[in-house]
Amino acid sequence: MKRVIFILTVLLISISFTAISQPPPPPEGGSNTSGNKLNGGGAPIGGGAFILIGMAAAYGIRKAYLLNKEELEE
Repeated sequence: MKRVIFILTVLLISISFTAISQPPPPPEGGSNTSGNKLNGGGAPIGGGAFILIGMAAAYGIRKAYLLNKEELEE
C-alpha cells in the first residue's frame, strides 16, 4: 500500500509540472497586441502550488503511517 501511495504521489507531481507549465515571458520591453506595455514581468506563480501539494501529500502519508503503526501495536 505504501508503494502505491508513493507511486501515485510521484505521478501526480510529475503530471502537474507538465500540465501547469507556462510559455516563456516576452522579450524585454514586450507589449500586448494593443501596443500597451505589460505589467508584472510574466513571473510564474505555480511554484508555491507544487510546494503546497507536496507538503500536503507528505503530511497525509505520515498520518496514514502513524495510524497504521498504532493499529499494529494494539
